[in-house]
Amino acid sequence: MAARLLRSRSTRKLVRSVEANTTVSYSVGQELVVLTRQVTQETINRYAEASGDHNPLHVNPEFAATTRFGGPIAHGMLVLAYVSEAMTAAFGEAWLRSGRLKARFRGAARPGDVVVVSGRVVKVEEHRVVCEVWAKNGTGEVLISADAEVSE
Repeated sequence: MAARLLRSRSTRKLVRSVEANTTVSYSVGQELVVLTRQVTQETINRYAEASGDHNPLHVNPEFAATTRFGGPIAHGMLVLAYVSEAMTAAFGEAWLRSGRLKARFRGAARPGDVVVVSGRVVKVEEHRVVCEVWAKNGTGEVLISADAEVSE
Protein backbone atom coordinates (compact mmCIF):
# COMPACT_ATOMS: atom_id res chain seq x y z
CA MET A 1 0.00 0.00 0.00
CA ALA A 2 1.52 3.32 -1.04
CA ALA A 3 0.66 6.56 0.71
CA ARG A 4 1.22 10.25 0.15
CA LEU A 5 -0.10 13.45 1.63
CA LEU A 6 -2.12 15.80 -0.53
CA ARG A 7 -2.80 19.44 0.19
CA SER A 8 -6.27 20.90 -0.22
CA ARG A 9 -7.75 24.26 0.78
CA SER A 10 -9.05 23.29 4.23
CA THR A 11 -7.53 19.91 5.10
CA ARG A 12 -4.69 17.69 4.13
CA LYS A 13 -5.26 14.10 3.18
CA LEU A 14 -3.15 11.00 3.36
CA VAL A 15 -3.87 9.00 0.22
CA ARG A 16 -3.42 5.28 0.52
CA SER A 17 -3.28 3.12 -2.57
CA VAL A 18 -4.43 -0.39 -1.93
CA GLU A 19 -6.28 -2.25 -4.68
CA ALA A 20 -8.38 0.88 -5.11
CA ASN A 21 -7.32 4.37 -4.03
CA THR A 22 -8.53 5.25 -0.55
CA THR A 23 -8.32 8.77 0.84
CA VAL A 24 -8.01 9.33 4.57
CA SER A 25 -8.25 12.87 5.93
CA TYR A 26 -6.54 13.85 9.16
CA SER A 27 -7.31 16.97 11.14
CA VAL A 28 -5.90 18.50 14.30
CA GLY A 29 -7.60 17.02 17.36
CA GLN A 30 -8.63 13.84 15.58
CA GLU A 31 -8.38 10.77 17.80
CA LEU A 32 -6.35 7.80 16.59
CA VAL A 33 -7.49 4.18 16.63
CA VAL A 34 -7.34 2.76 20.16
CA LEU A 35 -5.30 -0.43 20.55
CA THR A 36 -5.75 -2.70 23.59
CA ARG A 37 -3.36 -5.51 24.52
CA GLN A 38 -3.32 -7.86 27.51
CA VAL A 39 0.14 -8.37 29.03
CA THR A 40 0.77 -11.88 30.31
CA GLN A 41 3.86 -13.58 31.67
CA GLU A 42 3.73 -15.78 28.56
CA THR A 43 3.82 -12.68 26.32
CA ILE A 44 6.80 -11.36 28.30
CA ASN A 45 8.59 -14.73 28.05
CA ARG A 46 7.97 -14.92 24.30
CA TYR A 47 9.30 -11.38 23.88
CA ALA A 48 12.39 -12.35 25.90
CA GLU A 49 12.99 -15.27 23.54
CA ALA A 50 12.54 -13.13 20.43
CA SER A 51 14.70 -10.25 21.70
CA GLY A 52 17.33 -12.25 23.55
CA ASP A 53 16.70 -10.11 26.66
CA HIS A 54 16.40 -12.65 29.47
CA ASN A 55 16.82 -10.17 32.32
CA PRO A 56 15.40 -11.93 35.40
CA LEU A 57 13.37 -8.79 36.17
CA HIS A 58 11.20 -9.85 33.23
CA VAL A 59 11.31 -13.65 33.23
CA ASN A 60 11.98 -14.79 36.82
CA PRO A 61 9.03 -14.02 39.11
CA GLU A 62 10.94 -15.11 42.23
CA PHE A 63 13.85 -12.78 41.50
CA ALA A 64 11.56 -9.95 40.34
CA ALA A 65 9.65 -10.16 43.64
CA THR A 66 12.83 -9.04 45.44
CA THR A 67 13.17 -5.85 43.36
CA ARG A 68 11.58 -2.44 43.85
CA PHE A 69 8.92 -3.51 41.32
CA GLY A 70 7.74 -6.36 43.56
CA GLY A 71 7.28 -8.70 40.61
CA PRO A 72 8.03 -9.15 36.92
CA ILE A 73 7.58 -6.29 34.49
CA ALA A 74 7.24 -6.27 30.71
CA HIS A 75 10.13 -5.14 28.56
CA GLY A 76 9.72 -1.44 27.75
CA MET A 77 10.30 -2.23 24.09
CA LEU A 78 7.38 -4.68 24.13
CA VAL A 79 5.06 -1.88 25.23
CA LEU A 80 6.68 0.45 22.68
CA ALA A 81 5.91 -2.15 20.00
CA TYR A 82 2.23 -1.76 20.91
CA VAL A 83 2.58 1.98 20.26
CA SER A 84 4.06 1.27 16.84
CA GLU A 85 1.29 -1.25 16.14
CA ALA A 86 -1.30 1.44 16.88
CA MET A 87 0.47 3.85 14.52
CA THR A 88 0.51 1.18 11.82
CA ALA A 89 -3.24 0.71 12.31
CA ALA A 90 -3.72 4.47 11.87
CA PHE A 91 -1.31 5.14 8.98
CA GLY A 92 -0.61 1.78 7.36
CA GLU A 93 2.42 1.41 5.17
CA ALA A 94 3.21 5.13 5.42
CA TRP A 95 4.06 4.56 9.10
CA LEU A 96 6.25 1.58 8.24
CA ARG A 97 8.15 3.59 5.62
CA SER A 98 8.49 6.98 7.26
CA GLY A 99 7.26 6.84 10.84
CA ARG A 100 9.32 8.44 13.58
CA LEU A 101 8.76 8.11 17.29
CA LYS A 102 10.24 10.06 20.18
CA ALA A 103 9.17 8.20 23.32
CA ARG A 104 9.59 8.46 27.08
CA PHE A 105 9.20 5.44 29.34
CA ARG A 106 7.20 6.55 32.38
CA GLY A 107 5.95 3.38 34.05
CA ALA A 108 6.11 -0.39 33.93
CA ALA A 109 3.56 -2.85 32.59
CA ARG A 110 3.06 -6.00 34.62
CA PRO A 111 1.55 -9.41 33.89
CA GLY A 112 -2.22 -9.01 34.06
CA ASP A 113 -2.17 -5.38 32.91
CA VAL A 114 -4.30 -4.28 30.00
CA VAL A 115 -2.30 -1.76 27.96
CA VAL A 116 -4.36 0.81 26.06
CA VAL A 117 -2.63 2.84 23.35
CA SER A 118 -4.34 5.96 22.09
CA GLY A 119 -3.45 9.34 20.68
CA ARG A 120 -4.49 12.32 18.66
CA VAL A 121 -3.33 14.39 15.72
CA VAL A 122 -1.67 17.63 16.86
CA LYS A 123 -0.36 19.01 13.56
CA VAL A 124 -1.12 18.47 9.87
CA GLU A 125 1.24 19.91 7.28
CA GLU A 126 1.64 19.43 3.56
CA HIS A 127 3.72 16.27 3.79
CA ARG A 128 3.56 15.44 7.49
CA VAL A 129 1.17 14.45 10.28
CA VAL A 130 2.30 14.79 13.91
CA CYS A 131 0.57 12.97 16.76
CA GLU A 132 0.74 12.68 20.53
CA VAL A 133 0.52 9.04 21.53
CA TRP A 134 0.46 7.32 24.91
CA ALA A 135 0.21 3.86 26.39
CA LYS A 136 -1.60 3.50 29.72
CA ASN A 137 -2.37 0.59 31.99
CA GLY A 138 -5.86 -0.25 33.25
CA THR A 139 -5.58 2.17 36.18
CA GLY A 140 -4.73 5.04 33.84
CA GLU A 141 -1.01 5.19 34.70
CA VAL A 142 0.97 6.45 31.70
CA LEU A 143 3.54 3.83 30.71
CA ILE A 144 4.84 5.58 27.59
CA SER A 145 4.25 9.04 26.17
CA ALA A 146 5.45 9.78 22.66
CA ASP A 147 5.48 12.23 19.80
CA ALA A 148 4.96 10.46 16.50
CA GLU A 149 5.44 11.75 12.98
CA VAL A 150 4.56 10.24 9.63
CA SER A 151 5.46 11.85 6.33
CA GLU A 152 5.43 11.19 2.63
